[in-house]
Amino acid sequence: MKVDTIKRISAEKLKIGTSRIWIDMNSVDQLTEAATRSDVYALIRRHVIQEKPKKGNSNARHKKRVIQRSKDRRRGEGSVRGTRNARFPRKVRWMKTIRALRNELSLLKEAKRIDAKTYRQYYRMIKGGSIKSRAQLRMYLKLDGGS
Repeated sequence: MKVDTIKRISAEKLKIGTSRIWIDMNSVDQLTEAATRSDVYALIRRHVIQEKPKKGNSNARHKKRVIQRSKDRRRGEGSVRGTRNARFPRKVRWMKTIRALRNELSLLKEAKRIDAKTYRQYYRMIKGGSIKSRAQLRMYLKLDGGS
């Protein structure tokens, strides 16, 4: 029997691809004598034909890339994929800003630098997007004569 045929039959039996079949070339005479499938199965049992281990994907290149990234490499303009909003969504940006402003406002209220009415007024202004930053909030309060 041809070596290709033996490989195909043993691959079917072992449920793997033909590229993962290893044949002991010291036992070529036994291979040529094999005439039936059962002969090939016998060769498998006698370890003349064996299964090669599966090859995995190396993690080395990925690890190297991660290390480089941790050192702030590979972050140039050419590496940027996606729009500004895809990388830092509008909603996330808004949440970050609004939380900071609300926190600032609540600290001012707790410190009794503004009263409940002023707090509520500025809370609504922040929600409406009139006030964009902490500095702007402080400026508004200074103009208002608050703190």
